[in-house]
Amino acid sequence: MEPPRGVLASIWNFVRFLPYFVGLLLLGTIKGAILCPLICLIITIGNSAITLALWPMHFVWTYYSILRAKKIGPVLKLVLFIFLPVPLILSPAVAICGSVLGGIAYGFFAPIFATFQAVGEGKTNEFFHCFYDGTRSSIECSFTVVRDFMDVSRHSYLSIMEDLRQQEPQDGQYYEIRLVHLPGAVIAGVLGFLIDMPLISLIAMFKGPYMLFKGWHRLFHDLLGREGPFLETICVPFAGLAIILWPLAVTGAVLASIVSSIFLGGYAGVVVYQESSFWFGLCYIVASLSLYDEYSNDVLDMPDWSCFPRPHYRRNMVLSRMNSRASTISRPGSFRNPPSRSGSVKNPIIEIKPLELLHLLFDEAKRFGESLVSEGLITPQDIEDAKSKGSCGIVTIGLPAYSLFQALLRSVKANSSGILIGNDLNEITSTNRPKDVFFDWFLNPLLIIKDQIKAENLSATEEEYFGKLVLLRGDPVRLKSSSIGPPPESERKKAELDALARRLQGITKSMSRYPTFLRHFDNIVEALLEDLMKKNIVNRPTGGSQRLTKSRSLFHRVFSQRSVRSRATTSNSGCDPESQRSVETTSTENV
Repeated sequence: MEPPRGVLASIWNFVRFLPYFVGLLLLGTIKGAILCPLICLIITIGNSAITLALWPMHFVWTYYSILRAKKIGPVLKLVLFIFLPVPLILSPAVAICGSVLGGIAYGFFAPIFATFQAVGEGKTNEFFHCFYDGTRSSIECSFTVVRDFMDVSRHSYLSIMEDLRQQEPQDGQYYEIRLVHLPGAVIAGVLGFLIDMPLISLIAMFKGPYMLFKGWHRLFHDLLGREGPFLETICVPFAGLAIILWPLAVTGAVLASIVSSIFLGGYAGVVVYQESSFWFGLCYIVASLSLYDEYSNDVLDMPDWSCFPRPHYRRNMVLSRMNSRASTISRPGSFRNPPSRSGSVKNPIIEIKPLELLHLLFDEAKRFGESLVSEGLITPQDIEDAKSKGSCGIVTIGLPAYSLFQALLRSVKANSSGILIGNDLNEITSTNRPKDVFFDWFLNPLLIIKDQIKAENLSATEEEYFGKLVLLRGDPVRLKSSSIGPPPESERKKAELDALARRLQGITKSMSRYPTFLRHFDNIVEALLEDLMKKNIVNRPTGGSQRLTKSRSLFHRVFSQRSVRSRATTSNSGCDPESQRSVETTSTENV
């Protein structure tokens, strides 16, 4: 499908599109108005209940973790103990207000976007999907939002606090605070807030109308000429929706500027503390106005200058020049030079979406988990621990880390510039990766680890040893007692592999804090449990009571008693035979 050529073709396409777009917009708006109260109610009640129920635990556990933290000095702990109640007391109100606003926005706009997606390319029975899409799926996703919020409030929070308690100070130096500069830093932060917030708000509101009309001009140009963001998908309905919703985007940008001005002005206190000078903090308050003004000019493609002065606020002039250079963002080329149609259509860059990438990672973990279960490296007790504890373990952390290792090893052997993931060997590179800072935190370190694995030039035996080391590193007892193969002869190489395994598990542990991670990983645990159930039935003698239709509770009891019997037998290996027989008889009777 080619974009329309010529002015008349573009105008006719636009006129033909109007009733089609208006009908979809009205239908989506009706569905959004009907479902918005219900979805908002689900998200608000669910998130508010979780917030209020876990708030006492969060309050106590935050203080306990700071008290036990090894990287924080005594004076800094005292300061945190004094100022922490303010954010901790305000956090429930912020969470509840955010849930209400997020529930309203999601409940209204999700059905609208689903209505437009129902008529996308490759869709069948479009008339039915226009009415159905965005109804049940939006309600189900609202429950998913509550589930992910609970995982973040419980699992991610506890994981972060655990790291805070267990991390050792680097080079024996913990974080400390200099009390002599603290009053000046507080005063500078308050002055920065009082001065920068109103001025930056005025600048943002002054440039808001210019952003509105410039964006409308660009969107209408793209709509008629099929350029810019609408070139690849040729999705005219979404272009019209973007035109209608552009004022909301401008309003959101202005509000985001006002909110960011609080932190931008408050950073003056950090400058005072870092530079040990109150004067540099005052200079930063003035320079931050210039930084924001020039940044907004670059985004809006306005002349590159500012009426505000920019005094130096750092002692090191090199750092000052680096900050000045970093603040001047290159102007978006899409405003001046739209992408070439021919090159983009012939050689499209297929960007991997964040959820697609996560699904690929979980599919890898499930596939390797099934093979490791068959090999006996993952036991029923490991799966039970993953279901009950849900924290660091062989299944929860070791299995995803092992999957990442296999993907990196596959990429090294294929001499890929990126990372090959999945059965279809999807290559993730810097060009098609999800455009999200969150993925940069993990992709770049994984690429560095891939280069380090390539430099190690591992043999087949070392690859097997390294894989089992990554899998079992979270359980030192199993790591010592299990046969993971002969280690490398070189002690240096052995230490390097141990360090790489530790880094892979650290990256995986950080990934496990992502909101959707725990929900998807529960499905993998259930699949491994089902696989163990089937194998347990196949291996046992056939009988009327041993059918696939047995309840899941019975299988949990079977695995639990088997694990108890194996541990009891092992622990009583030095006892007399009568004791061992009594243990086995008791376990069999319980089954």
